[in-house]
Amino acid sequence: MTSVMTAWEPGRRFMLRVAGLPAESVHALRCPGSVGWAERVLAEEDRLRERAAELSDVLYGLVTTTDTAVRGEGDQRRRRLLSLRREIFNNRLPADPDAAARFIAELDGDAGRQVGEWLDGRRRFEQLRAEGEDLLLSDVDRSRTALRELVGEERLRRGLLLASPTLAGQLEGYLRKPVTGARPDKRTRKVERSLLSYLYRTACKTSPFSTFTGVATGIFSGGSPAGAEREDGDAAVRLPEVWESRARLNVLVLGRLAELVLADPARRADLPVRLASGWGRDEDRVRYVRRWVTAGDDDATVTFDAVKDRLFFLRRSGILDRLLALFEGRAELRYRELAEWLSNEHDAPPEQCETYLGALLQLGMIRVPCLETDVHSPDPLRSFQEALRTLGRPWAERIADGLDATADAVAAFPEADASRRPGILRELREGLHALQRQLGAQEPSLPQTVLYEDTAAGEDLECRWPAWEGQVAEDLQALEGALPAFDLTLPQRITFKGFFLARYGRGGRCEDLLGLVHDFHEDFFDQYLSFTAKRRAFDDRGEYVPEENWLGLPGIKAVDSARRVFVDRMRKLWAEAGSASELVLQRAHLEETAAELAPVAADFAPQSHHLQIAAAEGADPLAVVNRSYGGLAFPFSRFTHLYDAPRGRSAPADSAPGLSEALRETAARVTPPGAVLAEVTGGPVASNLNLHGRLTDYEIVCPGETSTVPEEARLHLDDLYVEHDEDADRLLLRSRRLDREVVPVYLGYLVPLALPEISRTLLLLSPSSMSRTDVWGGVPEGEPHEGVTTRPRVRYGSLVLSRRSWTTTAGRLPVRQQPGVSDAEWFLGWQRWRRLHSLPARVFATVSGSADGRGGAGAKPSCVDFDSPLSLTAFEALVREGNDRIVLREMLPTEDGLHVRSARGGHVAELAVETFTLRRPAKEVP
Repeated sequence: MTSVMTAWEPGRRFMLRVAGLPAESVHALRCPGSVGWAERVLAEEDRLRERAAELSDVLYGLVTTTDTAVRGEGDQRRRRLLSLRREIFNNRLPADPDAAARFIAELDGDAGRQVGEWLDGRRRFEQLRAEGEDLLLSDVDRSRTALRELVGEERLRRGLLLASPTLAGQLEGYLRKPVTGARPDKRTRKVERSLLSYLYRTACKTSPFSTFTGVATGIFSGGSPAGAEREDGDAAVRLPEVWESRARLNVLVLGRLAELVLADPARRADLPVRLASGWGRDEDRVRYVRRWVTAGDDDATVTFDAVKDRLFFLRRSGILDRLLALFEGRAELRYRELAEWLSNEHDAPPEQCETYLGALLQLGMIRVPCLETDVHSPDPLRSFQEALRTLGRPWAERIADGLDATADAVAAFPEADASRRPGILRELREGLHALQRQLGAQEPSLPQTVLYEDTAAGEDLECRWPAWEGQVAEDLQALEGALPAFDLTLPQRITFKGFFLARYGRGGRCEDLLGLVHDFHEDFFDQYLSFTAKRRAFDDRGEYVPEENWLGLPGIKAVDSARRVFVDRMRKLWAEAGSASELVLQRAHLEETAAELAPVAADFAPQSHHLQIAAAEGADPLAVVNRSYGGLAFPFSRFTHLYDAPRGRSAPADSAPGLSEALRETAARVTPPGAVLAEVTGGPVASNLNLHGRLTDYEIVCPGETSTVPEEARLHLDDLYVEHDEDADRLLLRSRRLDREVVPVYLGYLVPLALPEISRTLLLLSPSSMSRTDVWGGVPEGEPHEGVTTRPRVRYGSLVLSRRSWTTTAGRLPVRQQPGVSDAEWFLGWQRWRRLHSLPARVFATVSGSADGRGGAGAKPSCVDFDSPLSLTAFEALVREGNDRIVLREMLPTEDGLHVRSARGGHVAELAVETFTLRRPAKEVP
């Protein structure tokens, strides 16, 4: 057996995702006075309850003595003694405390003294409880005043306009309402809850959107470890004071305009058309790839058009053959020219020619590529205008000129403050509606989100974190050996290889890649996907359910075995954990899992991880692993437009190379020997999330796609073939022209399942992967305590793989259920519940339920601050049904462990990093 050498290295470049506001911003929403009051009440409540239990024993002794001594006086005193004992045991104050104390003193002086002390404490306790209502009312009023002040934060206001235009429009009315002790009306409370949700998102989360969360590029360097001597000047990353944003028009808007142009016969006549790329002749048929586009929901905040493709056949005819011959001589014709040729060639009336060409256009045999958005376009709007102007027609010039105002609005938007932005958006929508009417739309329609904005929070920032190339790197490498066990796409890649070997044999070769894709889906994969979509990873008994393995592939069995090994070890650790707050995986655990996966280990495995540094005083910082993906440049691709061109008016023309060029150099450096990397774009862009700079030297052009890269960099599908390398036992995609292996890579942000069929299949030969590291899958929950089950933190070395969590149902939460419950009692109930289950003051809550379609996978976590009554009120609004599942997870890193700072304070942040693994036979290693 040939030995294998593994080269692994951590990347030096990272992408920082940083909350727009410092974590200190939400401190003003807390009510420390009320929290302190609640802590005193609960502490006194515990003390009184403990003392009451002791007094219960004392009074029980008196019951026996009284029963003997006063037998002749009947049972009256005994019953009174028993009633008093019960009240004290239940921590209730008797109706007449003084009389109760005297009664016990008559029976036993020492017992009377003890009871009197308890009753005095109990009365003070009532006084303490009574203080809470006014205190909480005052604290909440201060919180509401602070919330109104925070509304003035520019990064919050600017982002709100894109995230929720309705809420942004309600803010002025909300701010005009006075803050009083009275409970706000229903509409005001709804606005307040929504505003709180976005505020916590801007201060406590790291999902890039507009100015809510910025991104910054950075480089790892040496220096003091993050968390050592936590001085302001010793943060691992320092943020610049000024952030810059860029906006781009939603590419769906351009798609809608193109549809209107195509729908008008007069305008359509002026458009250049081409045959669908990749077409070919069979004996009696013409085959090509037909593409279907399903429009997205314009009412959704984030939407995209779904694209499907499939090999399609048209019966050959004299007309079709002559039309194909015409295009073999000329790659492109105007639609009008084609109609005139058809009419002259066959002496057919114009309406019949239009019907025939319209059918070919609908079927995708002829296409209009000039109005499609290219994935690498730095400014799709300007590209669309240029395409219109190249048509040389007055109507096209008018539409292009009309889009100048749109382009100006998009350019002005990033620098506009919150007061100017609504007007810009309004003008933008009005102008686009006018253009749609000009193109014949009876009811103009635009997506809810017409602009996408990204914010740059810095460039090439320095991060002093030696552990990245030390302990954290070592631990990540070990983790990556086990990650394929969690990869959702690995069984599909193994299945594709099995299908190929069943068709072509070991060492086999397929010259017709398009035919292979078609047969794979038609004969096998579509049905396979329908079965696997219904699969549950674990059955009702918690036992692992094997992957579908219709071909009896050993690779699938290896994946099943690896998953069982991991689950069995986790079950054992959990059984031995007791009440531990942390489980620690050992290296042997990961190595055992990786050993099972060795037969299916990838030779080229670039990986990205989203990490958060959790610094702690006096201890080495931990790296919390939020998620992991396989693929190249995933942390960076979506944001290349922020860093590819010089930013700012004073930037020199000879500025340093942009981010795309730097990433492309990295890609070339890590490419396996003898191979080239080639991008799979997924076809016409249906989402701004797929736009990015050119990051590879080559691009695979699938049938029905166009490309703007130089011709020598295009790899057309008919140039590619697949063969099985027997020595390495893997499938290779190769180019005839280059005589080299081609590694397909996908650089967009849409999930691969949303891509067309051909692109999706090519990615089964790529290093892409999606690993959801659910370390608790298949591990039974512990016994609930008062309706709550707890999971400890799971750590491997310096890596946190799972945060500590608490799971319950909505019905077990101390939500306000009775209208007569005072605010102070309600707040006290939450503090009592948090104390009972040992929850930290800040958590992230995920609410999922089936009644309204809220699924666990799609539910988004929300920050809950137990020190803020306003936060608790907003959390309660998320709970709708008593059986809703609630998962609370610790906030890690905590506020005192943040490693990113600005002049205003510490920021919640996430590092998106890369690692590169290359396995080669030892004989290939120089």
